[in-house]
Amino acid sequence: MNAQTIVTPAGERMVVVPEEEYRALVEAAEDAADLRAVHAFDAAMARGEEELLPAALVDRLLNGESPIKVWREHRNLTQAELADRAGISKAYLSQIEGGTRQGGVDILRTLAETLDVLIDDLV
Repeated sequence: MNAQTIVTPAGERMVVVPEEEYRALVEAAEDAADLRAVHAFDAAMARGEEELLPAALVDRLLNGESPIKVWREHRNLTQAELADRAGISKAYLSQIEGGTRQGGVDILRTLAETLDVLIDDLV
């Protein structure tokens, strides 16, 4: 490495490196951060705290489909099954999925727990 050390009048030591070497250091640091993130995700996957999602599911969510419906279908549940597990009527669930009614926080929390997702995934 081609570095030069400079001492400021206040006694602070500074290192000057050529820009190309600086950019290489920044890229190496970013690569290391990415690698740590991958290892953290892999560990969370191994503990069952994360899951891989099919592109089709993500596309449906990004296209504005009801997150509750998308997750329900991903979990292979019918409306009747999810409504029963969440303790609400099938009609109410249908209205929430269809956007004609909003579920309260307690209902959304229950649906999220039932679907094994975060409440943020449903709103």
